[in-house]
Amino acid sequence: MFSLGHLIVGFTALFFVLAGYAVLASAFVPSTGIYLLDILAQDTHYKYFALLLIPTSSYFVIANWVGWQYYQNS
Repeated sequence: MFSLGHLIVGFTALFFVLAGYAVLASAFVPSTGIYLLDILAQDTHYKYFALLLIPTSSYFVIANWVGWQYYQNS
């Protein structure tokens, strides 16, 4: 019924909804009463770390892969 791909897409969507709330919406929305969302809203530093970790890691992986391809093919 559900494959691994569906699970990955579901968790990715959940992550971006939570990260979007933590970074963008939490400044404009009052406390929700949900413990995890309120902790994310009150944090001023690490909520950006979790969101920016993905593009930074992706860039690092791609740059290393390109460097390895240059090394192998030279």
